[in-house]
Formats: sequence, C-alpha cells, structure tokens
Amino acid sequence: MPWSNEGGGGNQGPWGQGPRRPQGPGPRGSGQPPDLDEILRRAREQFRNLLPGSIGIWPVALVAIVVFWLFQAVYVVQPDEEGVVLRFGKFAGLTGPGLHMIKWPIETVETPRTASVNIATFGISGNSSDPNSEGLMLAGDQNIVDIEFTVLWNIADARSYLFNVANPEQLLRVVAESSMREYVGRSRADEVRTKGREAAQVGVMKLIQDTLNAYKAGIDIQSVQLNKAEPPAPVMDAFAEVNRAQQDSASQVNKATQYAFQRQGQANGEAAKIRQDADAYKGRVVAEAQGEAQRFLSVYDQYKIAKDVTRRRIYIETLESVLGGSKKLIIEQGAAGSGVVPYLPLPELKPTDKQGTAP
Repeated sequence: MPWSNEGGGGNQGPWGQGPRRPQGPGPRGSGQPPDLDEILRRAREQFRNLLPGSIGIWPVALVAIVVFWLFQAVYVVQPDEEGVVLRFGKFAGLTGPGLHMIKWPIETVETPRTASVNIATFGISGNSSDPNSEGLMLAGDQNIVDIEFTVLWNIADARSYLFNVANPEQLLRVVAESSMREYVGRSRADEVRTKGREAAQVGVMKLIQDTLNAYKAGIDIQSVQLNKAEPPAPVMDAFAEVNRAQQDSASQVNKATQYAFQRQGQANGEAAKIRQDADAYKGRVVAEAQGEAQRFLSVYDQYKIAKDVTRRRIYIETLESVLGGSKKLIIEQGAAGSGVVPYLPLPELKPTDKQGTAP
C-alpha cells in the first residue's frame, strides 16, 4: 500500500505508528480478540470449585426453589387470628391457630385478628371552636353539644369482614359518627350531657350494630363509651353561669320543699293531737251520759219500790240544788208562834269560808 512505504516500513502507519489492536485475556502479545465461550467456561469451573463435592448447579437451583416455595406456602396463625385461605382470590376455607400450608401461588392467605378488641375514638381530633369539628353535634332542642366517644369492636366473621366491605374500618367510623349524630339529634342536649348518658351509649351501640349487620360487615360492637358531652368552648362560660343559676334555683326549691314538709309534719301532729283530744272528750261525754243514764235507772228502780220515799228525796234534792246558792233564810214555824225575834242579824248568819269571808 502507498502509506506502508513512506513511514519506514513494517506495521507502522504513515505517521510512524501501527494500528492499535484490542487487548484481551488471550496470550500476551498474541494480538487475538477474547473468546466469549472461553470466559463462560472458566466462570463455570470456578463456580463448580466452590460447591462441595463438585455437584451441578441445577440441583442447587432446585433446592433454592423448593425452599422459596416452602417459605411462601407455610404460614402461622396466631392465637388471636383466624386464617382465611383464598384460591385465585376467592374464598376457599378457614384455618385456626397453628402451623398450616397452602398451595402457593394459586392460594394465598389472610390472617385478620378476630379475637382482639379494637378501639375507635371519635371527637378528640376536633376543635370545639371550629364549626366544622367532627365532635360538634346538633341536639333536638337546637343546642350544640361537643361529643367525644369511643367504640370497642372486634371481627365477628372474618369472611364477611374481608369480602363484603371494601374498607371495613372506614365504614365503622362513618356508621358510628352518623349513629351518634342521629341519636343526639333526637334527644335534648341536657339529657345527653347529664342523666341520659347511659341511655345514649346503649342507643348508639344498637344503631351502629344494626347498620353494620345490614351491610354484613362481620363486625361486632362490644361497647360505646361516651367520654365527653359538653357545650362548645365559646359558650362554656355562659353555660356555667346558667348551671349555677339552675343550681341556686334547685337549692331554693329544696329549701322550700323541706320547709313545706316540716310545716306539714307539724300540722299533721297538731291535727293528730286534736283528733286524740276529741276522741278523749267523746269517750268522757259518752261515759258520763252512760253513768247518768245508769244512775237514773237505779233511781227509777228504787222509785218503783218506794214511791213516796223516793219522791220526797227527789223533792228535797231538787230544792237543795235550786236554793243552795240563794241568800235567803227560811225559818220553819214552830209550835210557839212565828219563831222570829224582833231583831235578828240575818246577814251575819250567812255561811262563811275558812278565812271568814262570805261567799
């Protein structure tokens, strides 16, 4: 070639340097490109030397595949869980606590915790001063109540829990909040805040359970705890003032009621005393009348026996009772005349008491 003679000959180029050849794992100075088959052969030999007994790679790969399959197929169900086996995504059966195996990859397993009690709390994250707070609810008397409550629940049916509802926990939150709002909306605010708290817990629990049963969610409500039922923060001071006024009113009513009971007790005691006195007077009058009647009968009996004597005695007793208090002196006439001296100090003859004074 023309350029081969100008540079001094040999394998040099026209600028005094020959063309570069690729360097490879071949023999030094050979100038041959590397052989890919030779590289793979040497790699297999090195890997085979690392294995015990110089076994082949396919048994090792098979063992690895079996171990991986067992790792995917064997599963453990804890005591508070229940295994739900799915075959191609469809329900295939239930398994209890313990060690189990599935036909992976055509089968998979879900292990929901059916024996554990879960807690869902409502109203804590809300701000009472925010009108959009989830804890603020409108009562039946148009008053707003700040509600905070807790729902305790567990999974009653694992199959229904996994297949009937896409998001069971979100459904529970929506149903629980709507049930509480429904109950508060049908009740008075003071009832929910005070004496009606226990009834509210029972009523809301029933509403939540009935709604979840209608959706076949597989959730069982254990209890509902009403932690807080208060007026909103902006009206708390005014509400406290109203409560103090109501307490003062109740205190005055209690005092008035106590005084009324006291006066009623006194009146009842006086009335009982008057009745007792009347009964005693009645008994005394009846006894006196009966005694007088008995005395008259006894006199009448004596009169029938001796009429003259009895008539004279009655006459004398009658005169004695009539003239006993009279100031007149009657002197019976004697055989010697009138029996009256010319002067007789009649006033001095009046009977006197022990002190010497005339009555």
